[in-house]
Parts: sequence; structure tokens; C-alpha cells
Amino acid sequence: MKTLPATDVVIIGAGWTGLTMAKELASRTSWNVLALERGPARKTSDYLDDMDELDYAIRLRMMQDIADETVTFRHTPRDRALPVRQYGSFLPGTGVGGAGEHWSGISYRYLPDAFDLLTRTVEKHGVKRLPEDHSIQDWGVAYDELEPYYARTEAMMGISGKAGNLRGRRIEGGNVFEGLRSGEYPTPPMKTPYLAALFEEATRRLGYHPYPLPAATTSQAYKNPDGISRAGCSYCGYCERFGCMIGAKAQPTNTLLPVLNKRKNFTLKTGAWVRRIVVEGGAKGGQARGVEYVDPSGREFFQPAEIVFLASWTLNNTRLLLLSKIGDPYRPDTGQGTVGKNLTHQVSIPAAMAFFDKPLNRFMGAGSAGIAVNDFDGDVFDHSNLPFLRGGSLYTVCYGFRPMANFGLLPATVKARWGSEWKKQALHYYDRTGRISFYGEHLAYRHNYMDLDPLYKDRNGDPLLRLTLDWRDNERGMAQFMSSKAVEIARAMGAREITPFPGLKRYDATRYQSTHIQGGAIMGSNPAQSVVNRYLQHWRVSNLFVLGASAFPQNPSGNPTLTAVALTYRTAGVVIDRYRKRPGALA
Repeated sequence: MKTLPATDVVIIGAGWTGLTMAKELASRTSWNVLALERGPARKTSDYLDDMDELDYAIRLRMMQDIADETVTFRHTPRDRALPVRQYGSFLPGTGVGGAGEHWSGISYRYLPDAFDLLTRTVEKHGVKRLPEDHSIQDWGVAYDELEPYYARTEAMMGISGKAGNLRGRRIEGGNVFEGLRSGEYPTPPMKTPYLAALFEEATRRLGYHPYPLPAATTSQAYKNPDGISRAGCSYCGYCERFGCMIGAKAQPTNTLLPVLNKRKNFTLKTGAWVRRIVVEGGAKGGQARGVEYVDPSGREFFQPAEIVFLASWTLNNTRLLLLSKIGDPYRPDTGQGTVGKNLTHQVSIPAAMAFFDKPLNRFMGAGSAGIAVNDFDGDVFDHSNLPFLRGGSLYTVCYGFRPMANFGLLPATVKARWGSEWKKQALHYYDRTGRISFYGEHLAYRHNYMDLDPLYKDRNGDPLLRLTLDWRDNERGMAQFMSSKAVEIARAMGAREITPFPGLKRYDATRYQSTHIQGGAIMGSNPAQSVVNRYLQHWRVSNLFVLGASAFPQNPSGNPTLTAVALTYRTAGVVIDRYRKRPGALA
């Protein structure tokens, strides 16, 4: 193994959190910053000819190669885990920008009570209402502390939307249930497609509070505070699973990398597969001395560094901590240990499929062009007679329904399953089908966790990550309730026929449910219950920081990216203003 010249900072992963941290450190300090990314380099011009549904949306060109690394899965600790051989319930990205290149761009802030969920829930509902197997924890940080960093993240990305709580003043047309905002969105809402307009009209008639989805795709030309200019959206319908060919969708490569490319103290190295973080002092505490990685030809390197930032995806963050033997692995039988604890996956369901008489122009849209209602989010509605806690967002998004993945969805009254009648009905309903979706909270449970698989290994011979995960009655009851509300909305929209969601049963690793997975390296105010402190600094290794949604103690209803980046901005400020002057524990 070759030892390379030391650097001040090494960042593992060049996605949203890794490049945000790199931008802050390289711009505001004289430190030499090195980002290691195991996937390929990417830039906006690479996407000029990527409108190939088969290559990108079906064959998943932008995702991690499942032949090199996958996970194993089981429902309970009593089951044998088996490798996931084909992507289904989530799609981990790879390459510069990570999943931030192929995301849809829906960009929620979390509700204020999500950050002290255990305290608030017990105060309002009592400890007996908590699920028996729960592992819910407070975050150690409050919404008010994070609000300025939310605003900064939205400005960097150019989020389009409409405020519903502007400095405490509730504004119709925005999300009136959101936490207080210090300012309006950087750009106005995106255009409202026809299906979304039907949803908006229907929900307003039903007494709900519709608002445009907050979108990381700019509705008009925009220059952010870093001086980066991007075009407005053209509504081509190629957002999720694709990179934006005109740069309208905020991606790490078109918002952060242009700033970093001007900094002489920043270096990006691709094709660097980090296998271990090297810690002097062992699992009980010490200092990170650098990282070990392999290049595409299999050569091994040791990269010394004064500070290490782990900024890969949730599952990869957790796995690398376990492989590096940093901290105590979580044990569900005793509740001891923290690494791998509180695995959650956003509850994401097609709450109702609605079939209409009129065409909907579904071929036009964007990954976050839609309308939502949050009247059933969090604790803003009455749960006293409901068999579940918390909630989420009902919405319809018109992302551009491409023909390969969206052809052949038919109402129950069509009995043909093949032949000329099936083809006739499939053609008829292709542009007459609308989906009302639901994003919901997933509470943390003691027996939903991650550890290393004892049998299966990756291409380098390292153990795969094992997921133990299943739904509970709380999530099943929530999905059933929200599906009934979606059916009600679909009727008000004038749907000819409606197919409700059949219900959550066991966790299904084959059905896509979003790539919004949380936990494994959770944050908190107590080292006995969390991996990192409220500044994302490892409790035992003070020069190691773990960024991203792996720090979330449980999954609030909205998408995680905005919160992950806001937490990264907050950590960057503390590292620059405090840690740089006096290295050591920040908590």
C-alpha cells in the first residue's frame, strides 16, 4: 500500500453533502481539501444526449453497479438475509454528484416538531401511545437553530415555491403548516400541469390547503449567492433518474463544482473506492489518521489527513463505520451499541390511481412540478381516534410519464390482459391516468437496523451491509388512512375510476419506494444513544464528522436532501469558527 502526501481534509463522497462541505472549507479557509469519489466524473454537458428511457430509467445507468456491491435483506433477525440482485425499493447513485444528479428535486423542510419527536409525542399523547417496539429519539438540534441553514440551502439551490409561514404570518397558497420561514423562496413556483390543477381545485373544495411542491428545479433563470447562474425549467419530463441537460435542476455538478473548480486548494479524485477509515486508538476512541482506498486497477493507497468527513450515502456511511470498526455495532437484543441503529425508509405509496375521461398531457412535466396538501402531516391533525401516530403529504407530481415504464396501467373494469383489446385500452388510458401519492413518516423501531452480513461480500472481499427491516402496524394504519383520503380527492377531481393502494404488508424490497433511507449513524445529545453529536462530530473520534441522512434518528415525512445539506452548512460553520481554532470535542 502506497502512502500519499498528507492533506488537511479528506472528504469521502462527492455528492450534495460532501461537495457542500468542500465548498465551505475551500472557500473560507486555506486548508487543502481532497474529495474522494469512487464513481466517474460528471458535468452538465454529459447530459445533452441522455433522454434515453431504456438506458437511464430502466437499465439505471447512473446507479451503483449492483455486481460490485449490494446489500442483503431480511424482515426480522430470525430470518436469513439474501443479497438484493436487482434494484427495487431504492436507487443509490454513484459518480460525482451522487444521487443528487438523478433526483427529482422535491425539497421539503421538516416540521419543527420532527426534531424533538419523542419529547413532543409523549407530552401530547402520552408514553402509552408509542409503538411497543419503538426506538424514537430527539435529534439534539431544533428547527429554529436550523432555519437559517435551510434558507441558505434554498438560496444555493434556487428552490422554487411559495411560502406558507413567512416570519409567523400564514399565507394561503403556500404550505400553511410549515415552520416559520425567514424569507420567501428564491424563485416563484413552477408551472402547474393539468393533473396538478385538478388536484389543487379538488383539495381546495374539500377544505384542504393545497400548495405548489417546493422544487429544486428553477422556475426561471436564477443566479445564486455564489454567482452560479442556471436556466429555468423547460418541462421536458426527464428529471428523476436523469441528469438535467440544461442545468435547470439543481445538482452538485452545476451548483457546487463550478465554485470548487476555481479553488486551488481543492482536489477531486474519482475512481477512489474507500475501504477503511484508519483510526489510531481503536474503537473506544482516538483520532482518524486518514483513509485507505483502491483505484480502478486495484492499487491500494493510504491517504493521511488531519480531518475526515464521511459524506457518502446512508447505507455506505454506516457500512464504512462498521468495516472500520469505529464505534460499537448496534445489538437489537440488548439495545446496546449505536452503529447501524434506527434504520428507516420513507413510507412512499401510490395512494390512489385515478382514471379520467379527458387526456392529461402527461408527457410534459418535471420531477417536482405538482401540488401537495399537508393537512395530514405530522401532528397537525387529530390522532385521538386513529390507530397510528404522525402522517405526511398527499400530492400529485407531473414528472413526465415516459412510455416504457408507464404503459399498460389500466382500471379494474378492463379485464383483458393481452391481445387487441388490451392494446386498445392501454393506448386509451396512457394519457388518462393520474396518480395521487403519499410521502409519510417512518418511525424508528428497535428491530429495524443495519449490520455486516456474515456470509456475503463485495468485489473487494469486504462484508456486505445487511438490512433488517419491516413495517409495523403504525405505518400500515397510516397508509390505509391516507389511501382513503386520496380516493376522496380523486372522486372530487372527477375521476372515472379509482384504484386505491392495496395496503402495506411486509416491507417489499422489489417495489420502488424512494431512495430516502435514514439512520445508522444517528445524531443526538447522548453518546450512549447516538453515533455523532449535534454537530455531526463522532463522539469518540473528534476529527471525524459523518454527514448526510445517516444522522437522522428517524424519517420525517418529507424528502431528506434539504435537511442533510442544511445540517452540513451548520457543521461547516462550527468547524471553521470553532474546531479550526481549538480541535477537539465540540459538544
